[in-house]
Amino acid sequence: MLSHEQIWGAIDRLAERHDLTPSGLARRAGLDPTSFNKSKRLSADGRLRWPSTESIAKVLEATGASMEQFLAFMRPSANPSGLPEAAFQPPGSSIPLLGFAQAGAGGFFDDGGFPAGQGWDVVEFPTAPSQKAGVYALEVQGESMMPFYRDGDVLIVEPGAQVRRNDRVVVRTREGEVMAKVLLRQSPRSIELMSLNPEHPNRTLDLSDVDWIARIIWASQ
Repeated sequence: MLSHEQIWGAIDRLAERHDLTPSGLARRAGLDPTSFNKSKRLSADGRLRWPSTESIAKVLEATGASMEQFLAFMRPSANPSGLPEAAFQPPGSSIPLLGFAQAGAGGFFDDGGFPAGQGWDVVEFPTAPSQKAGVYALEVQGESMMPFYRDGDVLIVEPGAQVRRNDRVVVRTREGEVMAKVLLRQSPRSIELMSLNPEHPNRTLDLSDVDWIARIIWASQ
């Protein structure tokens, strides 16, 4: 069952994902700028106010987000994979590990880009990511990300995190292609990505073709 807090939290995180305030998100969607203000989430007598389905539909259209992505924003602190809880809240312990080649196959991620299913290994996290639920590791395979990342390097990835221009990110397309790039620009309908390896071209993808984007927060270089 969806809660009032989850719905509004998803709207807040969607706004953050696009470097917007709740007011800015409402304005982009063609709504009254105060529609998503915290003061509008409760009535004067304390009753809960919920965003309308029409408002949510307009927000998704304005940002290019899918309903699956919106639902994923409702559980950024949850363990959506069924893996042991310790893999998601490891105080200097272990997190799920997967190779880049395997990441393109189905069954390893949910709709929000969080680890799911079986077949994951584990790796020791170098710090204490107690506040970063759902972080996982991807092992670089091959030389396509040189000179930044070499074969065998491990990238720690945070799904659901806000991404900004010039962030290093991992992107998975709906066709199963997984790539590490630099985010150059994100619009409501597309993203522009710079390749880490100068021998590989930059990419522009329609957001409708993107399964998920996750921010790289650490690398074992």
